[in-house]
Amino acid sequence: MDTGITSTDVAAAFDEFTHIFEAFKETNDRRLGEIEARLSADALTEEKLGRLDEALEEAKRHLDRLTLDRSRPTLAGPAADPRSPLQAEHKAAFEAYMRAGEGGSLKRLEAKALSAGSGPDGGYLVPETIEREVLRRLAVISPIRSIASVRIISGGLYKRAFSTSGTAAGWTAETAARPQTGGPALAELTFPAMELYAMPAATQTLLDDAVVDIERWIADEIETAFAEQEGTAFVQGDGINKPKGFLASPAVDNGSWSWGNLGFVATGQAGAFPAANPSDKLIELVYGLKAGYRQNATFVMNRKTQSMIRRFKDANGNYLWQPPASAGASATLMSFPVVEAEDMPDIAANTLSIAFGDFRRGYLVVDRAGVRVLRDPFSAKPYVLFYTTKRVGGGVQDYDAIKLMKFA
Repeated sequence: MDTGITSTDVAAAFDEFTHIFEAFKETNDRRLGEIEARLSADALTEEKLGRLDEALEEAKRHLDRLTLDRSRPTLAGPAADPRSPLQAEHKAAFEAYMRAGEGGSLKRLEAKALSAGSGPDGGYLVPETIEREVLRRLAVISPIRSIASVRIISGGLYKRAFSTSGTAAGWTAETAARPQTGGPALAELTFPAMELYAMPAATQTLLDDAVVDIERWIADEIETAFAEQEGTAFVQGDGINKPKGFLASPAVDNGSWSWGNLGFVATGQAGAFPAANPSDKLIELVYGLKAGYRQNATFVMNRKTQSMIRRFKDANGNYLWQPPASAGASATLMSFPVVEAEDMPDIAANTLSIAFGDFRRGYLVVDRAGVRVLRDPFSAKPYVLFYTTKRVGGGVQDYDAIKLMKFA
């Protein structure tokens, strides 16, 4: 299925974004000059800067959407997705179920594969091509999933052992005695997979249309719903019937950090950066993370926080925030990638509005294999509902790999 988006469209959107950022920098420089000259900026300059900031965000969203749509492959078709005979049979059976509710072929296939396809609520597993495409799209548009570790599991719970204190070691001479060292203190982290669902609807007329690609339709319908729910849970989830977000972990001052807590750096101002040299706090946050984690670290914040930081400069007058170098790339802050997660809190008194760390080592997402669909033609006539579920969990796996900024 051709999206109609060309590389020329993406390049034009990227050029527009770059042009707006240059205008933003010019206007902000004028604002800073006015503050230095008379301790306050002109109201018109502030208004123009605000409009440019909004235009910059809109241009970035447009660019991201074009890049995502452009990168989507065609699900159907032998050239794009060669299938084994069993996969082709599963696809045909699944399409018959989606269009007409004929589940007999799917039931036989899942019995042959010894698959527990029908759970307590019924339903059947989607073909692997749809599951792979859904997970691939989620990895692109779900902000925390895109930077976290992801593990596929076959059961409902993933357990991981970790050492709270490393194995004892020491120096010794070549012929000296080797006293027995202490063993590591081990504990266990558990990551249960919770059920995430979406319920797209279709008319029977659409389903009867043989031209409509059912695989692509179901992937298109559920990707945004799944991504939004995941995004919230991976940041703020309480762990009750959903993954546990990293902000749900206890937070302590980084100077008194201990395992089981996330360390934070306080700004020294309630709900704000310091008026003088605000970027110093960002530097403190960066170097509050150990070097082994820092080399692969990422900033995570929402759009409003990023808008404020976009105005910061270093001592040489260079902007700390830099736009993406190309379409599809990330903006950077102090040379580290910036991931925009709208579920991060806005800056206010005592909020943890910025995270910085190696999320690949710090946060784990677990996906139970299989996406299930239950066809319901009765509950919302004349529409056919498709109750679609997948099981996913998540939580912090290394408390030393993520640091937070507290506006207090």
